Amino acid sequence: MAVVRDKTVVVTGAGGGIGAALARRFAAEGARVVVNDLDEAKAKRTADAIGAVAVAGDASAVVPAAREALGGGIDIFCANAGVGTGGGPDAPEEDWALAWDVNVMAHVRAARELVPEWLERGSGRFISTVSAAGLLTMVAAAPYSVTKHGAYAFAEWLSLTYRHRGIDVHAICPQGVRTDMLAATGTAGDLVLTPTAVEPEDVAEALFAAMAEGRFLVLPHPEVADYYTARAAEPDRWLGGMNHLQRKLEQADGRS
Repeated sequence: MAVVRDKTVVVTGAGGGIGAALARRFAAEGARVVVNDLDEAKAKRTADAIGAVAVAGDASAVVPAAREALGGGIDIFCANAGVGTGGGPDAPEEDWALAWDVNVMAHVRAARELVPEWLERGSGRFISTVSAAGLLTMVAAAPYSVTKHGAYAFAEWLSLTYRHRGIDVHAICPQGVRTDMLAATGTAGDLVLTPTAVEPEDVAEALFAAMAEGRFLVLPHPEVADYYTARAAEPDRWLGGMNHLQRKLEQADGRS
């Protein structure tokens, strides 16, 4: 793929799941890849399997170390690391802060480092792994839903601000993906996400199709487009349907 071959790529949260699938696909297409993860062993395992370089550590601060590992600039940055924090307003302050820091501010910090370089040379590609929750909302997970809305809004802002200056932006918004994060969602995940869950490789395939077509929005579950349209066109009807899911969740959990 011409837009990827010989490019330098950083994928955060790539020790497993979607991140590892993205790293594998970029490497297979001829890119030079940095695999980032908080877990050094996982990062190294993914990197070794695909001939990439592992750079462990916080996704918020990976850009300088990744540049050094690559021996130069970064062409494509995949802001993939995320946390699936559940609960509502009663969730601990620390959970809200963590979700905001990882799901939103890590993207902002990476863009802060990368955008000036990309504007100077007139090219760059920023890829945000958001979630269908960023377009819709996820029951039983207020911190996750709110911060994924924020991640999507930031990706939109980057695209509308810089697309005429050579910066391409993509927002990946899957529903359920068979990863450790899905396994940790419990009853809510079983009810909403598991029935239509896809493999991480399907997410990578959807991204590459979007890059080839120059599309911002990446939907590994195409039906999300219909849900998003319904949400905008008839918000009360859509909220009623989501409330129905909430009641089903409460019944499954024995709360009603």
